Amino acid sequence: MLTRHFTPLDRVLMRLDHALASGVAGVAHAQRDNPAGDLPEADMDATQRRHAAGLMRINHTGEVCAQALYVGQAAVARDAATRAHLEHAAQEEADHLAWCHERLRELDARPSLLNPFWYASSYSLGALAGLRGDGWNLGFVVETERQVEAHLDEHLETLPPQDARSRAILATMKDDEARHADNAQAAGARVLPPPIPGVMRFMSKIMKSVAYRI
Repeated sequence: MLTRHFTPLDRVLMRLDHALASGVAGVAHAQRDNPAGDLPEADMDATQRRHAAGLMRINHTGEVCAQALYVGQAAVARDAATRAHLEHAAQEEADHLAWCHERLRELDARPSLLNPFWYASSYSLGALAGLRGDGWNLGFVVETERQVEAHLDEHLETLPPQDARSRAILATMKDDEARHADNAQAAGARVLPPPIPGVMRFMSKIMKSVAYRI
């Protein structure tokens, strides 16, 4: 079987296609089954449904950002193993993106209108992080995933208790994020120095506040 070698133009078009699917349309195709499976839809009042939808919109936007971040990092990764690690993580994040999008439809809600902006910003940030070298690249993965784990814990605590479908999706996402961080740590991630983690938390807080509503 012949192995195709992609030209620089091929790679540009592939990244543009990825940006349109993840950032503009905000959708992706999952390779794994939705963790919510056949769980019944919860009986929630209007306020609870709005809150669940707001949280799932945040998580959908977070996955748009994760897609862009990892694709940007992989684009400039120097080591093939690091690039493969980032691309594998990006595919699992694509599963998360698809699951969150499906849940938003079930809740009669839409993704964030600012997803194209979040995608472009995160791609740029990922590429800048990757240019520092693979150790810093992987360190960025670890810090990102640890912060995502923390906000998923918050969402699992504040979701309406009867919303089993959203909970199943977020619980699986949390397990995946922890594994991504552990794998990056084992692959030689460097610890990010201050103030980078604090700046990342601040930017994440802004994104969550905006995406919940818009």
